[in-house]
Amino acid sequence: MGSKTSFLVLALAFAVVVLIVSDEVAAARELASNHESKHILAFPAVAVPVSGSSPLFPSIHAFSCTLLKFRSLREIPVHPNKWNNIESEGITNPLNPVSNIMPETEFIANIVETIYYKLDLKLISTPAHLTGIETRAEAINSWLKDEHSDTNVLAICGMGGSGKTTLGQYIFNSNKHNFESSSFVEEIGKHFKETYGLLRLQKQLLTDMLGGKNKVISCVSEGATKINKALHLKRVLLILDDIDEHDQLGTLLGTSAVYTQSKIIITTRHRDINTWFESRSCRCCVHEIKLLNDHESLEVFSCHAFGSKHPLEGFSDLAVELAQYCGGNPLALKVLGSSLFVSAGDPRERKSLIEIWKSRLNSLSSMKGDLDCRIRSVLQKSFDSLPLVSYKELFLHIVAFFVGKDEDYVVKLLEYDCHAKAGIRALINRCLLTLSPNKKLMMHQLILAMGSNIVCENSKDPARHTRVWSNDEAYRVLTKGQGSETIEGLTLDTRKLKKGTKVLTIKTSSLARMHKLKLLQLKHVKLKGYNKNFPELRWLSWHGFHLKTIPSGLLMSNFLVAIDMPNGNIKSFEPPMVLNSLKILNLEACEKLISVCKLWLLPNLETLILWRCFNLTHVCETIGDLKYLALLNLAGCEKLWKSSWNKKRVNKLERIKALCIGGGVLKQAFLSLPRSLKLVYLDYYNPEYHNDLAVIFNGPLSGLSLRGNKFEFMPSNIDLKMLRVLNLTSCINLKSIMCLPSTLEELYIYDCISLEKVTFQSGRFRLRKFGCDGCSKLCEVQGLFKLVAIKELDEADLGDMKWIKSYQDFKVDLVVDEITQGRNCHIQMLKEYGIRSTYLQGVKDQSMMTSEYTSTSAFLSFRVSLPSNQHRVKGLNVSCLYRSLGYKDKDKWMLFTTICNRTKDATWIYNPVVYCKLRDDKDILWSSYWAIGNTWGDGDAIYVVIIVEQGLKVSKCGASLVYMDHDEDTSETATMEMEEVVGGDLSEFEVTPGVYYLCRRDFFKLWTPDLIKGWFGGISYFGYSLSPFSYSELQGWRKSYESQDLDASCMHLVYTPELHRDTLFKGITLGYSINSKSNNIRKIKKVVSSLVGVDFVHYNIEEKALYVLGHVDSMAVEARVREFDKVVKITSVDYNVNPSLKWKWRFFIYMNRLL
Repeated sequence: MGSKTSFLVLALAFAVVVLIVSDEVAAARELASNHESKHILAFPAVAVPVSGSSPLFPSIHAFSCTLLKFRSLREIPVHPNKWNNIESEGITNPLNPVSNIMPETEFIANIVETIYYKLDLKLISTPAHLTGIETRAEAINSWLKDEHSDTNVLAICGMGGSGKTTLGQYIFNSNKHNFESSSFVEEIGKHFKETYGLLRLQKQLLTDMLGGKNKVISCVSEGATKINKALHLKRVLLILDDIDEHDQLGTLLGTSAVYTQSKIIITTRHRDINTWFESRSCRCCVHEIKLLNDHESLEVFSCHAFGSKHPLEGFSDLAVELAQYCGGNPLALKVLGSSLFVSAGDPRERKSLIEIWKSRLNSLSSMKGDLDCRIRSVLQKSFDSLPLVSYKELFLHIVAFFVGKDEDYVVKLLEYDCHAKAGIRALINRCLLTLSPNKKLMMHQLILAMGSNIVCENSKDPARHTRVWSNDEAYRVLTKGQGSETIEGLTLDTRKLKKGTKVLTIKTSSLARMHKLKLLQLKHVKLKGYNKNFPELRWLSWHGFHLKTIPSGLLMSNFLVAIDMPNGNIKSFEPPMVLNSLKILNLEACEKLISVCKLWLLPNLETLILWRCFNLTHVCETIGDLKYLALLNLAGCEKLWKSSWNKKRVNKLERIKALCIGGGVLKQAFLSLPRSLKLVYLDYYNPEYHNDLAVIFNGPLSGLSLRGNKFEFMPSNIDLKMLRVLNLTSCINLKSIMCLPSTLEELYIYDCISLEKVTFQSGRFRLRKFGCDGCSKLCEVQGLFKLVAIKELDEADLGDMKWIKSYQDFKVDLVVDEITQGRNCHIQMLKEYGIRSTYLQGVKDQSMMTSEYTSTSAFLSFRVSLPSNQHRVKGLNVSCLYRSLGYKDKDKWMLFTTICNRTKDATWIYNPVVYCKLRDDKDILWSSYWAIGNTWGDGDAIYVVIIVEQGLKVSKCGASLVYMDHDEDTSETATMEMEEVVGGDLSEFEVTPGVYYLCRRDFFKLWTPDLIKGWFGGISYFGYSLSPFSYSELQGWRKSYESQDLDASCMHLVYTPELHRDTLFKGITLGYSINSKSNNIRKIKKVVSSLVGVDFVHYNIEEKALYVLGHVDSMAVEARVREFDKVVKITSVDYNVNPSLKWKWRFFIYMNRLL
């Protein structure tokens, strides 16, 4: 019985002592009256065996003596002075029958078990330094408290070491007291592999849920039945840790549905756990655990490495790098930090310790990823659990060659060998792989390191590895002719070799031994000699191919799926034989290419990329016979259209889904498009100002890109009724976009500098993605916002803000982050969500700020008081006065207003889409009118809070109710009928019951939980919290428009999966952290400028931003900058930069610097 018995011995002894030392009749009477059964138990003169000694009660003899005294209560003499007969009998009579029930030792044992079960004192030990655990537990705690939830099973999923078990332990300890019984079962996957392990787990579950001794179970099915029944009898909190497989759950709990008030939490590495519950006819809520952010990671690492939350002096930079290497994985942070522990008491040894730290960092940063075995063993469980060998091979292929590549592209390449479509799902479900929003394969760097270790563990010799992707190792293998039959994949980029490496021409004999080679990727590599035939080759990727024709030996594989040869010197492409497996042919930017012949030899071709082949004049007429061709990119092939190539053949491509043309071609002759087309790209197509395109659309489109065209209004000959995605970036003359269809999900209007208005057929803003940076004249997006100069409004339009009309000639500096980039204009009225607001800047006369209720702080409260029974609340005027505290950073203007009707349990949090720019020592007045509607009643308690960014101060705020008669019919109601009204239906903006978050920005996906709490967590006045919502709900809110580049939408097909991002012309922005005065800034610029393809480099000292323009891999740029600044990060990549308009991007950077 161990510690359990020790504790209860102490508890019982304490109760006995209290009873004995109390010799007053009143105490005895009270004890008897409070005991439900009216029985006081008698104990024998034997001590209950105790294993070990309790530090609080070490003497068993003392307890025996106490029991002897207690047993003598059955023979208490009657003292006339203190006890009468009735009182004496009330104590002794109930004690006499006890000895007849059962042996006293057994009876005591039962008491111990019963009391221990009732007290439920078990707590699960949790690790130290639980940084960020509270925010990660919030959503689960809310779910546990929700008795009306339609799900009673929740799965915490995540990669190995991500803190799933720790979160489960924390949840258990925090919530077990709210349930009748509870059980936490650890390492289920491990116990399942042991003999009788499952029976032991079931016995533990039943004992925890029902109490008493260990339950007797004859078989597993009996155990599952009893567990299922127990879950129906009681409200149980059950946490099952480390479930590996579906069968484990079914075997443990049974397969029938669980309809109870019990709550079951599972920790697992499987994301697809919902499918496990389909046979149970019940649902499972999936909660993916969030890894630690940079701040939390550094804190955890420091706690284990230094014993404090902050790094010691001299270790800060290294600590940041090592923490970032762990990628927010708590286990890795703990193991790595502990292995590098530094005591604060040995400053003389710090220099040598710093060198050790640097050495460790270098070993981690190597291609082989020198991963600690304690971390690897945890991570590799997911890999080992993959059911098929082909899935494991797929994982290793992705580790070596395809991280960051498009999912569809990889599926086409590896479907035959690795069942890639199903395999990728399996890897994602086991948290070994993730998909970016634009369907790129992404992998946590620790998982990547684990995969590297697996590839390299069989041999120290790279020539004997199955995959070689370290550039230096691949170069050594090829130059020394060390290739072997084991090599299945090899990649080499000569631009990324170590400094000082002399690049030699490689002899083809170096490849002769690689008979099993399937994946070959070469970048800027020159080969000399006979080209070996590779019968197993699936993927031939050769960037910067130096020959005029492709040697036939490279194209003699019946399994070849993709030929990817951009930026080469090839003049003619002609396949030497029928390539039945070839699906992708990419010859993008082969500027010397003249002809593409014999396409009939590629009968299953699906994708043909000839983008920017400026000298291409001939494409074989058999292109019309390609039955499976779905994507054709001919953008920039101007000479092709001028030659004899028949434009009518495009219309005969009956199965084509996506077509890319443009670049100022087809100025006169019309092009008729096939009905099968769903995606059309006519970028920079119309150099003239007329509003019609020389294209005949024969069917509805799903996606349309018209970037860089010069029309003033949308062309009238385009059928938009089924359109889902529209890209009008850099249409600089476009003035308005009217009546967009209700089917539209994504709209991109970047740098439409003349655009003023956007409207929709439905009258409401329903876009999922909306990009509008650089639209400096945009004043209205229907259903989103409307910005109108006060001068243009009549007093009737101003409603209860008529006083502002007298200030119509004042000017203000308005800032709309993504839209205006700053406007100096006359005072404007902003309308959104049924709220009207405006700013006055630097007004000394503040007499206009007269309100019914005022406060000299950022908070005020009042109760609604209706003038008479004939009145009702129409709206609320809210105003505030604020200014800067003189901080150096003047780009602070964020403002939130929270209005709470405490009586009605309704809260609105509003952030206007427009801000006013600060001026030194100038007050800013923000005034607003909220159309409340007939929702507030007499006596309602109202709270108003103004929240401003750090560095600003609110000196005054005010509020006034606006009333109307019951019979009054205002025109305002009619004009706002189709708009969002605060008093109307705002259900789509409800983040938690009764709380509405009215904000178009998504601040919270970039903020840490601590910052969010800083904004909203402390909003509590008079004991009432104005922020009852969960921060995690706000943080995950996505109902605002998102300013994202084209790469993050389904329009990524504009470049196609086969157009590798390192060959696209793009603008890259990086944020760096090093001192602006450092010589490293100049070194960085020089190094980046030396990269192949870089056209322009600029750095902004104030913003600590580096801008790079050109045909260059963004990751290559980051890698070179990382040599000088270890915490550099890419902040954006703009693929909307046209090479012919590079001056515009430079001008944009220059203007940003001036602003």
